[in-house]
Amino acid sequence: MLNPADWLQHHGIRTVECLFSDITGTARGKILPASSVLNGSELRFSQVGLVQSVSGDCLQQLVPELDPDMLLQADPTTLRRLPFSREPAAMLIHDCLHEDGSLVEFSPRNVLHRVLSRYAELGLKPVVAPEMEFYLFARRQQLDAAPQAPASYGKAGDSLRQPYALDRLHDLEPVLDDIRHGCQLLGIGADTLLQEVGCGQLEINLQHGDAIALADQAFLFKRMVREAAARHDLEACFMAKPLADDAGSAMHIHQSLVDADTGRNAFSLDNGQPAPRFAHYIAGLQHYLPDALLLLAPYVNSYRRLAPFTAAPINVEWGFDNRTCGLRIPQAGPQARRVENRLPGVDANPYLAMATTLACGLLGMQQELPATPPLDCSAYGRPYAFARTQLEAVERLANNQALATLLGPQFVSTYCQLKLSEWQEFNHQVTPWEYRHLLGQA
Repeated sequence: MLNPADWLQHHGIRTVECLFSDITGTARGKILPASSVLNGSELRFSQVGLVQSVSGDCLQQLVPELDPDMLLQADPTTLRRLPFSREPAAMLIHDCLHEDGSLVEFSPRNVLHRVLSRYAELGLKPVVAPEMEFYLFARRQQLDAAPQAPASYGKAGDSLRQPYALDRLHDLEPVLDDIRHGCQLLGIGADTLLQEVGCGQLEINLQHGDAIALADQAFLFKRMVREAAARHDLEACFMAKPLADDAGSAMHIHQSLVDADTGRNAFSLDNGQPAPRFAHYIAGLQHYLPDALLLLAPYVNSYRRLAPFTAAPINVEWGFDNRTCGLRIPQAGPQARRVENRLPGVDANPYLAMATTLACGLLGMQQELPATPPLDCSAYGRPYAFARTQLEAVERLANNQALATLLGPQFVSTYCQLKLSEWQEFNHQVTPWEYRHLLGQA
């Protein structure tokens, strides 16, 4: 890539979105004239911009009492053209720093930086590849209306639910063309696109690579797809379980480790056999993921997805090419040996999802934990291993000291308090089910 000044001039960029991810995974930031970016203008932002609930509440009580600014430091490797803008515009992802240059602990990108720095100390570099499922629905006229399949989806008399059908992709070709164009401009390494099990559900597979780069891509992908869908009077949905009787949406994360010096897969020995750290890594996922669930299932709706016989895990059993397990080992040679974590929902913040799964694996290696034997039958017959509600997940994460130490004590405390406030807000509502069944009978 050209240096930023040459790049902006080459593309005739007029404005630049200077953005960062808040805890929910929403893009926050400012729009600057390209000239201000070129002049190196110092960019500041209130820390409360990181700590907002999904309903838009700025939780002032979770930031320092004086609510000081944080510095936004641009990552020049993320400079990309914005798709769908009416005039030439670009975007630039920023890291959030304190005045002394230290990382703001509750910034999601910084949480991932923190975990990756621990791997670097061991001479290891994680490689990840997310698979993201999502729905395209007809645009709703009311925010509380149930979603419906797009009008262009399927033909009269057809069953709308056609898993893996190529014809359904052709039905959505106009919006998919925009999504492909957006991926190209944003440097998103989209590999495979397919119709998934749900009605209007799609899956995108991203090419494997550096964890920060792939988290950036997943973060930008969700935002771009929403914009592309809106251009076609559609609505992109990244809820974990938007339809009660249809498939949930996951963000499966394939992960491996390479030796930073040699580039060889650190999960494999020279003779091609699994290295001891491979079993320890799996064991770390088994031991710590149940307590870390809140980071991978962040909303009340997230827990509806984790049900048996729905291609979603209910425990942390592992097995070779076994999709009933929470941890699947794909068929691959020694250089591609990896673990697929099938637990995260697509509603998770990608920075936090990747930081969490890598942190759990690292703790397993550091503590040399033993893995259970691989499962060669269905994991759905094994006990449920996770919190069943958001409140229980808050309590489990808040009480795990090892995860807090690795992810950052201030981050874990802030995150748990934020999620507790969301649960309290939800629990304050009286649902339609209660009116229907209890109003005249209870």
